[in-house]
Amino acid sequence: MSFSAADLAELARSVPPPDSDAGRSASARVDALATPPGALGRLADLAIALAAATGVCPPVAPVRPTLLIAAADHGVHRQGVTMWPQSVTAAIADAAVRGDAASAVLAAGAGAELVVLDVGIIEPTVAHPRLLRAQVAPGTADLTTGPAMTSDQALAAVGAGADAARNLIAGGADLLAVGDIGIANTTSTAALTAAFTGRSAAEATGRGAGADDPTLERKRNAVATAVRRVGSETDPFVLLCQLGGLEHAALVGAVLSAAAKRVPVVLDGAITLSAALVAVALAPSLSEHLIASHAPAEPAGPIALAHLGLVPIIDLQLRLGEGSGALLAVPIIRAAAAVVQRTARLDQLG
Repeated sequence: MSFSAADLAELARSVPPPDSDAGRSASARVDALATPPGALGRLADLAIALAAATGVCPPVAPVRPTLLIAAADHGVHRQGVTMWPQSVTAAIADAAVRGDAASAVLAAGAGAELVVLDVGIIEPTVAHPRLLRAQVAPGTADLTTGPAMTSDQALAAVGAGADAARNLIAGGADLLAVGDIGIANTTSTAALTAAFTGRSAAEATGRGAGADDPTLERKRNAVATAVRRVGSETDPFVLLCQLGGLEHAALVGAVLSAAAKRVPVVLDGAITLSAALVAVALAPSLSEHLIASHAPAEPAGPIALAHLGLVPIIDLQLRLGEGSGALLAVPIIRAAAAVVQRTARLDQLG
């Protein structure tokens, strides 16, 4: 079934506001716990946010966390913005579902299911039950010379992400972590971040997967060219088409779909944060359903975090992607819910 602009608008409208009653009840519960005032620090904030997002107080610790990794390639690769060949995208996707990519190791440690959604990988991948094939196109077009995606392509990728999240939730997922795989996707991420926040290409562009100085210069030039090309455009969907990747579009659909079901979303690094910029512009109440897992080393990440008003749980200077930071945050999210749910109240002591 095709996914239309009307479907996207309906999906955005379906994202509910936070449940203020549940949030207030969770706050009151924290205040009543047998702990010194403020002793739980940001764990308390996280528990209150979980209650408001899910509409349940006390917040319930997730038992079926699931990582959805959206994967695709990028036409801007031809501008020499990375030192890595595009074949790496398929290789990492294969390793993730096989179980020996870094994300798969971390997923096993966190007790999380891992699924890779292929919306635009160029090289062949090996069939696997955890690899969902929903390829829209063999990568995007070059964003320095024109739109990265047609509107139909972007809508199809959004729809694929929304469907994947919806199916995972129907299967029992109660916390959706999101990640990405895609060589050159930090270039489109920098362009999206600059366009949505008003920051310069130089500020938003980093070394990605270890770019040397000449590569970084080409990357900054590509981002500057793309952002200059879109001018003063502010429509979030148009900007997604112009500057984003197919995996960005899929992530937009996934986070909107999860939030519509009141399933909290754990963002990873700069790529997922730039997708969140698009999604929140489409559905402002979405921001209350998002959890920032970590502070990415890639400069677009902190810029997007500040724009979204999100405070990350951890800061390990990660720049891996693949949902790695989101997975590391899962045990802390579980702990936040559990401590508020199970700690005795002052009035229950002796």
